Amino acid sequence: MEQKIKEFPAFKVNGFVMLAVVGAIALLGSWYIWSRVQGLEALLARELKVTDFIGADDAAAELVAWLAATLLIVIIPSLSGFFTVEPNQAVVLVLFGQYMGTVRESGFWWSNPFASKQKISLRVRNFNSKIIKVNDAEGSPIEIAAVVVWQVFDSAKSKFAVDDYEEFVAIQSETAIRALAIRYPYDSTDDTETPSLRGIPDEIAHALQTELQARLEVTGVEVIEARLSHLAYAPEIAQMMLRRQQAKALIDARRQIVEGAVGMVNEALNRLSQEQMINLDDERKASMINNLLVVLTSEQTAQPVINTGTLYN
Repeated sequence: MEQKIKEFPAFKVNGFVMLAVVGAIALLGSWYIWSRVQGLEALLARELKVTDFIGADDAAAELVAWLAATLLIVIIPSLSGFFTVEPNQAVVLVLFGQYMGTVRESGFWWSNPFASKQKISLRVRNFNSKIIKVNDAEGSPIEIAAVVVWQVFDSAKSKFAVDDYEEFVAIQSETAIRALAIRYPYDSTDDTETPSLRGIPDEIAHALQTELQARLEVTGVEVIEARLSHLAYAPEIAQMMLRRQQAKALIDARRQIVEGAVGMVNEALNRLSQEQMINLDDERKASMINNLLVVLTSEQTAQPVINTGTLYN
């Protein structure tokens, strides 16, 4: 069964306090060694003959060596227990293959000298994905890229859940972008306002962030923001799609012009009928409607023709 490791505070002592303790132990040990050597030499000088002074010196040297070795065994390993933690940084402690906790508080600290200390940055970082070529929901090839803002929130997961959490973020970000692109079309092609990559950027950003967070939860990484930084049709269909967009825009403009012209003609006929300015039969109404529509929908300025009357023989 997989063992899930979560971050917890590690044992630590203020480094300056521990430095004072280690210094005091070193001074006391040095004084003790010196005093014992002096006392031993005096004792041996009284009890031994003058010819045995060489043996006394050897015994004193052996005692000094043992005391010095004991002092070094205590002092030197303790020095490896000192470490510093910068702001927005964590230090993971591992002792003989076992996770011993994490130190997040910045400052100068001392902990178990036999534990390895590995630093992990907690700063906010950006990942700019490469421009990826993928097919959207309609099968059209598009180019897409995104910017992901993330930071580590659980140092234990980041250290022990994956081999390299930074590489894991990069790979999973590109995978999430591909998965998002194939679920939505590049742009809506009808009047129903179908959700699309181009039409709803805020919703797309939220969907990308949600999917990324689900993928990166195992690594102890928090996705702060994720947004598309590049979105375009692939070069091989870009010109064709541009012409289609232009045609759609032209049709929409024509439709709006026609709807406006029909409304204006209807309003004019109703106004003439209500005010009884002139009585028109069906043929003249049709002619008037035709003329008004031509004038209102024409792209060029209409040239008026003035009718001055009818000439009868």
